[in-house]
Formats: sequence, structure tokens, C-alpha cells
Amino acid sequence: MMDWLRDNMWAAWLTIAAVLGLAELASLDFTLLMLAAGALTAAGVAAFLPGLLWLQIVIGLITAGAMLGAIRPLLVRKMHHGGELKTGSAHVIGRTGTVVKEIHPDGGGSIRLSGELWTARPYDEVSTIAPGTRVEVMSIDGATAVVYPVGDPLHHQFNTPETPAPKPTDPPQA
Repeated sequence: MMDWLRDNMWAAWLTIAAVLGLAELASLDFTLLMLAAGALTAAGVAAFLPGLLWLQIVIGLITAGAMLGAIRPLLVRKMHHGGELKTGSAHVIGRTGTVVKEIHPDGGGSIRLSGELWTARPYDEVSTIAPGTRVEVMSIDGATAVVYPVGDPLHHQFNTPETPAPKPTDPPQA
């Protein structure tokens, strides 16, 4: 048995790599996967240099250490710090669409948003938005998109009378 193991050390390293790889499926931490990469490298060294066990161990440890230090942090960052997943109707907030049927404050309008047809109402509750206008989805109210025309500043209604702007032809007052 020992003679076979000495002659087929690559198979032992390959078995260790497979066991570590399968164990990684249970942990999903990427640590065992990096150790499996080290064992896989040691298996490669064992295939070409079967009598140098110390070299197989050293190369396997160097590979596992490099993977743990360089590759694992990148994978963990990518997996755990990705973009926020928006589900349901929240994924359409902030997106733009086109008015298909005139939108007025009492409802009844509709927009096309990413190929889907949504009922819509205006954000400021006093505007009427014509068909063909680009709108941004500000929020979702039930199954209705609350929208505002793209590029228009938000108008706030105040109960104070507006003061007229000075005419450009008036001379400056000294």
C-alpha cells in the first residue's frame, strides 16, 4: 500500500483537492477552495516529480497561501459587496419611460417602461403629461407609477402670489 501511494502521490493530492472542493460547497467561504487549488498544484508537481514529497508540499503551500492572500479577498468582495438587488416594483424607481396615453391628475394615463406597459399618474398631482414625453419614475403606488417629465424642475405649489420678474428693457435702478 505504501509503495503504491509513493508511486501515485498525484492521486492522493488529487483526492485531497476533490474532498476540499466538495467541502467548499458546504461552507461557501472560498477558503477550502483555495486550499484545494494548492492540493491540485501539488498533484501536478507529484505527477512530474513523484519522489520529491517536500517539494510537492512546499509548492502546494505557496499556491494555497497566494490564493488565500490574493484571489480570495477579490472573490469575497465581489460576492458580498455587489450591487443591491431590487425586487418587485422597486427595480423601476429612477428609470425612464415614455408616455403612451396622456397622464392627468385623476389617473388613467400609461407609460411604456422597458417594454412593459404601466399605469401612471403625475408626481406633482396637477400636471398633465402629453404622449411621447420622456418621464422618470419617482415612486410606485400600488401598481401605478408616479412619474415626472425628464428635464423639468420639480414645481412646488405655494400659496403666496408670484412676484413678476423685472423686464429686461428696464434700466438698472441706482
